[in-house]
Amino acid sequence: MEGGTRQTERSEATRGALLRAGRELFAARGFAAVGTEELVRSAGVTRGALYHHFVDKRDLFRAVYEDVEEELVRSIGEAMGSARDPWALLETGVRTWLEACADPAVMRIILVDAPAVLGWQEWREISARYGLDLVSLGLQGAMEAGVLRPQPVKPLAHLLLGAMSEAGMVVAGDPAARGEVEEALVALMEGLRA
Repeated sequence: MEGGTRQTERSEATRGALLRAGRELFAARGFAAVGTEELVRSAGVTRGALYHHFVDKRDLFRAVYEDVEEELVRSIGEAMGSARDPWALLETGVRTWLEACADPAVMRIILVDAPAVLGWQEWREISARYGLDLVSLGLQGAMEAGVLRPQPVKPLAHLLLGAMSEAGMVVAGDPAARGEVEEALVALMEGLRA
C-alpha cells in the first residue's frame, strides 16, 4: 500500500509541475508561442510524463485554464463575502473581476487564448461551470433582499456573465479603459434595481 501512495504522490507532483510550468509560460507568452519541449524542460519532467498526464498541449492548456478559473472564482467569492449588503456584493464581484483582468494569467489564459485554443463553445461552458453559480447566487440574494426587481435568475445570470466576459476582454485589450468599463457595467446593473 505504501508503494502505491508514493507513486500517487509522485504522479500528483509531476502533474502539478506541468500545470505550474504551463500557467507560467502560457501567461507570459501565450499558447501558440510555447512548445512542448519548453513545457517539459520548465517542469523538470520528460515528454512521456507530459503525455501520461495530458493528451497533448491543448489538454494541458485546458487544465491550466480550469485551474485559473477556479482560483479566480474562489478569490471573487471571498471578496464578495466581505460585502455589507446585496448591492455592494454585486459591485464587489464586478470590481474584483475587472481587477483580476490585469493579472497576466487571467488576461492571457482566460480572455485571449482560451476562446481561440478551446473554441468558443468549450470556453463558454467552462466559464459558466465556474462563474455562473456565483453570479446566480449574487443576483438571487439581491432579488430576495428587494434590491433587484424579481425576474428569472438563470437567464439574467447568463447575460450578466456574458457582459462581464466582454468587459474583461475590453480591459485585457486596453487596461486604461478599466474605469470606464467598470462604470458602464455598474450602470448596466443599476438598470436592474428595484
